[in-house]
Amino acid sequence: MSKKNSIKLFEDREIRALWDEDKEEWFFSVIDVVGVLSESKNPSAYWRKLKQRLKEEGNETVTNCHGLKMPAADGKMRLTDVADSEQILRIIQSIPSPNAEPFKQWLAKVGKERLDEIADPQLAIERAISNYRKKGYSEEWITQRLKTIEFRKDLTAEWNRSGVKEGLEYALLTDEITKAWSDMTTKEYKQFKDIKKENLRDNMSNIELVLNMLAEASTTEISRGFSPQGFKESKDVAKRGGSVAGDARKSLEKEVGRKVITRNNARNPKLLDDEI
Repeated sequence: MSKKNSIKLFEDREIRALWDEDKEEWFFSVIDVVGVLSESKNPSAYWRKLKQRLKEEGNETVTNCHGLKMPAADGKMRLTDVADSEQILRIIQSIPSPNAEPFKQWLAKVGKERLDEIADPQLAIERAISNYRKKGYSEEWITQRLKTIEFRKDLTAEWNRSGVKEGLEYALLTDEITKAWSDMTTKEYKQFKDIKKENLRDNMSNIELVLNMLAEASTTEISRGFSPQGFKESKDVAKRGGSVAGDARKSLEKEVGRKVITRNNARNPKLLDDEI
């Protein structure tokens, strides 16, 4: 299993973290997080007691935590409990400390926003537009990005009609489409752009977004005409739909004399506006 060592800073304190390439997930040292938030002189003992209490309460978070070797203070690799982002946030909720309160307030705010968006989906769109503007994306890019959501919704509705299962099968079909038009799987594409958990579309240029929309729109239309049933037949349609955009990409690259898939990402949103 391929992993990368990394150190995350929390204010002036270090949180050890590992990026798992296979699972595409960050894993954080539980003891480091507990130590920062509880300010305990013995974070290991604090975590043992907290873990025991959570187990007694029937909390599955601690059961799912596992150990990985991370660099210790003496420089040696030692086994320590780690947790992914969701597990860490759940553990934070269980720490009675003023340092943990901002996280708890944030979680409550996010939860309320999510409930509001379920009741009124328009709020989610408005919030997305606001967030994109704050991050520095151009209005043209934002318009294209919102269109991708519409095309994606049409595609997943067609997959649902075809009997494709949400989750893994959706992801596998998306990989087929992406590879057919970009010559990369979703994972390879993210590695190419040097991103990890971030949304791939949020890191695409205008042209990349257009090509991705063409790939998904073509897949949707071919599926509607062919009426595939189940994953296997939908996989063939996904390849055909993605190839339509793949041919368009190659034709465009021939015309402009350069590659149109770029390594630029959302770290500098202004670079995602193409000039051909």
